[in-house]
Amino acid sequence: MDYAEGSGYQYHIGLKPDQVGGYVILTGDPKRCKKIAEYLENAVLMADSREFVTYTGELNGTKVSVTSTGIGGPSAAIALEELVHCGAHTFIRVGTSGGMQPEIMGGDLVIASGAIRMEGTSKEYAPIEFPAVADVTVVQALAEAAEELKATHYVGVVQCKDSFYGQHEPEVKPVSYELMDKWEAWIRCGALASEMESAALFVVASCLRVRIGTVLLVLANQERAKRGLSNPQAHDTDLAVRTAVRAIGKLIEREKEKRV
Repeated sequence: MDYAEGSGYQYHIGLKPDQVGGYVILTGDPKRCKKIAEYLENAVLMADSREFVTYTGELNGTKVSVTSTGIGGPSAAIALEELVHCGAHTFIRVGTSGGMQPEIMGGDLVIASGAIRMEGTSKEYAPIEFPAVADVTVVQALAEAAEELKATHYVGVVQCKDSFYGQHEPEVKPVSYELMDKWEAWIRCGALASEMESAALFVVASCLRVRIGTVLLVLANQERAKRGLSNPQAHDTDLAVRTAVRAIGKLIEREKEKRV
């Protein structure tokens, strides 16, 4: 059904295909879009609809967009679906997270190779047995970019949930037994960080046959606090943004090399 009534615009994000680049940086906070767009050339605000703000400019001579997705899997999945309808094919999520392993500090970066599907959106796309995994070429580009920027970073699995306070105040929830037991299980399995969008994005991207990856700033680490270790906080996402922009540049150049 065409909810946009034949206008040519995507219903939620308010965009047409000629307004979107093939490469898109996704971020949760709409206020972060303008800052990210400053790393592009000739970036222009294309749409501001609900939680979805989009700028489009150029990087290495190729059209690139920045779109906000809001908080959580449902709105992130909507943004991804509609951006793909507009012709986008490669995505990098830039977000924030909480560290889970004791060696991970606030200010470090986590590059997600896969995600734990402890959320609801991805279950409406694929059975729970289907893994939520990032595209290997995007993960590789992000890791290379982080290395070049000399950023302390980790690559691995992240945990995704729908309830922020289910993570931070599990003991007061009626299902505290499940939240706390599973949190401990994720830590024992080596999960690096907790966030809210990547599982849904990875599964939707798999279903739509597009590429995606995630780079996260670690805000803090509650596990370090529990152990009485120093727990510095970091809120400036610039390093994660620069990592994503550099990775997009690498992917663009590699695609150009293939066409030569």
